[in-house]
Amino acid sequence: MDDKEDRRIYTLSREEPVKAVIKMSVPLVAGMFIMVLYNLVDTYFIGLTGDDYQLAAVNLAYPVMMVTIAVANMVGNGASSYIARCLGANDRQKAVHTLTAAFVLTFVNSVVLAGLCLIFLSPLVTLLGARDNTFFYTQQYVTIILLGTFFTMGSYTCGALLRSEGSVRYSMTGMVVGTVLNIILDPIFIFTMNMQIRGAAIATVLGNVAGFGISLLYYLRRKTLLRPEVRYLKPTGNIIREIYWVGVPASLETLLTSAAYMVNNNLAVGYGELTVAAMGIAQKVLSLGNYVYQGFASGVQPIMGYNFGAKNTKRMKAVLKAGVMTVTLVELTFMLIYGIFAPQLIGIFTQSDEVISIGTMVLRHLMFVLPFVGAVSMCRMSFQAMGKPMYAFTITLIRQVALYIPLLFILNSFLGLSGMLCAQPVTEAMMMAVSLALLVRTIGKI
Repeated sequence: MDDKEDRRIYTLSREEPVKAVIKMSVPLVAGMFIMVLYNLVDTYFIGLTGDDYQLAAVNLAYPVMMVTIAVANMVGNGASSYIARCLGANDRQKAVHTLTAAFVLTFVNSVVLAGLCLIFLSPLVTLLGARDNTFFYTQQYVTIILLGTFFTMGSYTCGALLRSEGSVRYSMTGMVVGTVLNIILDPIFIFTMNMQIRGAAIATVLGNVAGFGISLLYYLRRKTLLRPEVRYLKPTGNIIREIYWVGVPASLETLLTSAAYMVNNNLAVGYGELTVAAMGIAQKVLSLGNYVYQGFASGVQPIMGYNFGAKNTKRMKAVLKAGVMTVTLVELTFMLIYGIFAPQLIGIFTQSDEVISIGTMVLRHLMFVLPFVGAVSMCRMSFQAMGKPMYAFTITLIRQVALYIPLLFILNSFLGLSGMLCAQPVTEAMMMAVSLALLVRTIGKI
């Protein structure tokens, strides 16, 4: 084992828990801040056109990107969990086979997803909540995003695979390069070439092409601990089962979130299409806080998986405690910032007083999810890391299907827009108690 490999394995296996959590998570959080720009940059530059309907269309199309990421994470998270457990059990050959299988499955899934969505494009755009003033713009944006599905999925899958072996810096580099390119190309395509919303979509796709290419280059240049091998192009039934056993429940979190997002948008349309635009801005500003907890949860996952494979439950508990405490403190800080500077943050993306007013109200309601979501996500990722996806799926199912979506309809009926906005904070507060109780019970059994 060379020095580079020693450092990676040491972080996963023996480094002091708080340091290990920070070392694995902070680069991811920084990288995910860059990824937030993928969402915010399109919104910002489209907002500069002064066309609120195009601004609404970018928001309406967002669930398509979420579904693409969910399918990518189905393979990425599933393979990442199994690779980390294989490394913990010192089974390098199976880890390499799983890595190779992940690349093959990503290609197949991208072709199937893009093909089906393009065949049923018009019904899809209607389902997203697009109406007379936003239908054409939404259709344009979605079509281009779908054509780049393989590169988007490849970028996210590669990031998860690199993290599974402790190569956090490499996974972050691809994200940074892709986002910087997107920032450069957006104003060129939108304004200089007068492509407007189509230009924003093209810039996003090209950013993902670059991100995927950079991540792939690390494998081709043999910079990684593990590398795909041609002899493993055909995955075994056991590896496919292991990938999807963890990956499917993991991806359902994003898929159900996307479904809830569409329900939310369709309800918001009843308050006017400018409300949809305002909600889109507020949700994307809030995503800065959301990516913090996702970064910490993703950073902790390979540590938990490695130590579960090594049967070191004492370290698992210490890492989990360090992760939950750290992420909760950071999220409370974000909530304070959102509460104070909400109008200024919304005003970055639009000059419309009405959109700023509505967006401020939305952000000040939704910010109350932040103290709770970190613990919920950490618990869910811990179950995935341990190869117990049904527990993670249970959390997702209760969270989205049993609580959030019903609460959207109920609170909207009785309290209107303000009630609808309270549905998510109420859901997350309840889910924190459920998730922690389930995880403590499971660890007790182990």
